[in-house]
Amino acid sequence: MILKKPLMRGPTVADVARQAGVSKAQAARALGGYGAVSEEVQARVTLAAEALGYRPNELARSMNTGRSNTIAVIVGDIENPHFGLALRGMADVARQAGFHLLLSNSDETVEEEREAVRVMLDKRVDGIIVAPCSSLAADNDHLHQVLAEGRALMTFDRAVEGLAVETIQANFLSVAKQATQQLLRAGHQRIAYVSSMRIAQPYSHGLALGPTPVAQRVQGMIDAHQAAGSELDPALVRLNATSNDSIEQILTALLALDDPPTALIASDNLIAMGILRGLAKRGLRVPHDIAFVMYDDFPWTELMTPPLTVVAQPVYEMGREAARRLICHIRQQSPGPLPAFESWLVVRGSIGEKRLSSR
Repeated sequence: MILKKPLMRGPTVADVARQAGVSKAQAARALGGYGAVSEEVQARVTLAAEALGYRPNELARSMNTGRSNTIAVIVGDIENPHFGLALRGMADVARQAGFHLLLSNSDETVEEEREAVRVMLDKRVDGIIVAPCSSLAADNDHLHQVLAEGRALMTFDRAVEGLAVETIQANFLSVAKQATQQLLRAGHQRIAYVSSMRIAQPYSHGLALGPTPVAQRVQGMIDAHQAAGSELDPALVRLNATSNDSIEQILTALLALDDPPTALIASDNLIAMGILRGLAKRGLRVPHDIAFVMYDDFPWTELMTPPLTVVAQPVYEMGREAARRLICHIRQQSPGPLPAFESWLVVRGSIGEKRLSSR
């Protein structure tokens, strides 16, 4: 006969109460942060809990207080350094305020995002920060459900039509126009823009892109062309660049046009790396053969030859503000006016002058 060793259990509220010489009810109130206890009882319970190595049952405490001191963050691509930097800002603020972050990755699909929201609500998080995969009202019933269940909600990077919550995102309209003008002044008339935004049909002027950074960036390009007396060719706006394979296919299609682009703008750093890899494979050099601009500024962009011209944005600060405001909403405090986050152009060496000879 094999005797099983009894499982070791951690100290309970009753153990803490016994050690502190108080009732179980008093210990529970002191440990859970609800109800009223004297300073003396609080001190005795705290010392007893530390001596015993007591760890509170967070689920039980959340049921008593209605708070779990957790915030969910749902992003489209956890491998994207843009979200990594934003998460660092969120985590720094949350930790200082006594909150923990729960992270989920949606893979930029509505189905995965919907499931992530369901799981986070089941975990009784106090609030959710989400970078929504879609800005269409029809795709976001799950975000309305967050509000219906009394949880705080903020969107990051992208807004959602008809969703009455705050959105933390940078302004791109002006800087997109400025970046395009920089390329136009260098002689580039055929300027392509590549984005991971999912869309069911090829881009055409007038196509609704919703309250998204992509809409601002494309409109900035249109404005710059109009100011120069020209027109942006809609065939040069390519969306759905969601993987290395799709980026390669888009690059192949652009370069195969009868009048191919002489300049490329990448909507994020992952697309930028895919495009640069594809150009190198074809023996095309930046900026000698093709000019290049990308959104987001990371240290590696300065290490390229030549260093890349980029559109920078205060991603870390945006992450901090998203967490700060969400915690204010959770605590039913006023977060103050929503700040504007401006992006800016950093001109380096990847634009160059358009070559007179065709590639």
